[in-house]
Amino acid sequence: MTHTVTPPVTPEDRDTAPAPPPATDDTPPPAAPNQAAAWAELVRLPALFTVPGDTLAGVAAAGARPGPRALLPIGSSLCLYAAGMVLNDWADRAEDAVDRPHRPLPSGRIRPAAALTAACGLTGAGLLLAARAGRPALAVAAPLAATVWAYDLALKHTPAGPAAMAAARGLDLLMGAAASGSARKAAPSAALLGCHTLAVTAVSRRETTGGSVAAPLAALAATGALTRLVTHRRVRLPAGRRAAAAPGLPGPTPVGAARTTPAGAVTAALAAAYAATAARPYFHAALNPSPPLTQRAVGGGIRATVPLQAALAARSGATATSLLIAALAPAGRLFARRRAMRKVSIT
Repeated sequence: MTHTVTPPVTPEDRDTAPAPPPATDDTPPPAAPNQAAAWAELVRLPALFTVPGDTLAGVAAAGARPGPRALLPIGSSLCLYAAGMVLNDWADRAEDAVDRPHRPLPSGRIRPAAALTAACGLTGAGLLLAARAGRPALAVAAPLAATVWAYDLALKHTPAGPAAMAAARGLDLLMGAAASGSARKAAPSAALLGCHTLAVTAVSRRETTGGSVAAPLAALAATGALTRLVTHRRVRLPAGRRAAAAPGLPGPTPVGAARTTPAGAVTAALAAAYAATAARPYFHAALNPSPPLTQRAVGGGIRATVPLQAALAARSGATATSLLIAALAPAGRLFARRRAMRKVSIT
């Protein structure tokens, strides 16, 4: 028996191309090569490159250095993030059949039952990896997984939706810190990352309809405030360097003087990259809140997550870790250039 596969329909083609029929559990999957591309699209492959920076920024905030053990919380974060993306599309498959018919489930490239099974399996794998990283990491991963499922199944379309997404990002950073030392030390970094995620999520709620000036304006203001907070906080040296510092010699950089140190200069540069990445599309969406510009604003906010994570690591004194995080951005852009990956969303 042969099958015909309906090609993805981009938003620009919706007026000229008929929408494919919604997928059902009885719809057979297409050929394997197309399945791989569909799954990559379903888990938002370019956005996955924004996930390891959560763990690495948490490790830096805890005053530790990333080592082989950090691979466990990174793997857990990747699994839980991918589970959230898959579950998101499973829960919204009826809505997407109208507003986003090009996505893998409504286009029939992936069956809903397979997507739900994958979401469950990825969640289990994420919790297992967190457990292998230690009880403190699992203690953070469990509420993180619960937050992801609660957002996708119940909170997404409520006023609590953006706050739930922000909490998930903050918990993800705290899991990296918990696996490496103290999650309490990473609370300020988690709060800053959560505020950024809150702003992006608020903008994303109108990406298919547009019309919101307030959300991109608020996100623009939040970007400016976060940039200032990141660059005007003291840089905490790693534990080993603090112990080696002799009495009377310069210690952690005072508030407001972060730019005078190498780590401070890196922090300032990465914070500027964060602001430049996020601010321009937010500004354009505020001037013209059309769906295409709102979608670009969401994409810009997602891409800005990486330089923000890197800046948070740099301000903790982990310059090498911050550069490692920053190196993830080009990889994400490389995958985003693919036709099916051009419009990456968190909704």
